[in-house]
Amino acid sequence: MLSRKYFRSAVALLALFCLTFPAAGQWKGSSAAKTAKVEVTEATVRATLTALASDSMNGRKSASADELKAAKWIGEQLKLYGIEPAGDDGTYLQSSTFELKSRRGFPDPGAVQATTTNAVGILRGTDPKIKHEVVLLSAHLDHLGVKLPGVKGDSIYNGADDDASGVTAVLELARVLAAGPKPKRTVVFALFGSEEIGGYGARHFLEHPPVALNDIVANLEFEMIGRPDAAVAKDTLWLTGYERSNLGPTLAARGAKIVADPHPEQQFFFRSDNIALARQGVVAQTVSSYGMHADYHQPSDDLAHIDFKHMTGAINSMIEPVRWLLNTEFRPEWVEGGRP
Repeated sequence: MLSRKYFRSAVALLALFCLTFPAAGQWKGSSAAKTAKVEVTEATVRATLTALASDSMNGRKSASADELKAAKWIGEQLKLYGIEPAGDDGTYLQSSTFELKSRRGFPDPGAVQATTTNAVGILRGTDPKIKHEVVLLSAHLDHLGVKLPGVKGDSIYNGADDDASGVTAVLELARVLAAGPKPKRTVVFALFGSEEIGGYGARHFLEHPPVALNDIVANLEFEMIGRPDAAVAKDTLWLTGYERSNLGPTLAARGAKIVADPHPEQQFFFRSDNIALARQGVVAQTVSSYGMHADYHQPSDDLAHIDFKHMTGAINSMIEPVRWLLNTEFRPEWVEGGRP
């Protein structure tokens, strides 16, 4: 008999199939598809997050076959949404090989070559004046994989909040933006590999960007938005380094449910993939609602602990502010002393 955990995964994956493959008359190009309104709902959020954080993904371990499996699945979704590939050789995948080192920065005696994979897509802008300018929406797709003997009988570190929730946000934004009017600015969707072991995917993206780095006007990284943070108002997100630039206040003025990071002592601005871009001068900050929950980096960071209502509202609150950012000549700037 299937366990309850596996049964829930199977049901949710069936829902994903139904959402991914439209009913008759709803295929891309049909009159019904052209008139249907594309929205972010709890059902679409649940379907995407379930695919990424189900046991079948084995925790998407950094630089592993399971990370590659997740990256390929993400690429398939971007293709389905009509997003162009921006990876290697006309694909959605961007791979990098590196020497895996210990956390102290010295080669492990058993160090081996490891390969990590990003999934990258692009929606090209249309305005002759600003179409070369780029807004980067990103998250990391990897997590911790499988660890034996596990905790309370569970050895799969699903990483539902960290960071399947962020990947889901980026994919939902991609789906909605691709279905609407083409933006004036270009938007790149990048899902990075190997954040958990040192940000190797984001580093490779910086070394091999699909667009010129000085054309990236802003980067919003989405990290752990699957549960609300009791330190801020209900259904609210926060932005790392809020006080470092004018990006957060500007998006908040446009309707984003976003406030300053309530945990400055944690230095979250420096602890996600955004920091690699920020050090290159890009106004790059992370959107989150991580409330320091006890399931962080535990097998219990699973689908059962996700607040889908909160997550759906959070993503929806970002759609119009991001759309505005893609259609304005406003260019975010660091405040004096804010650039790292």
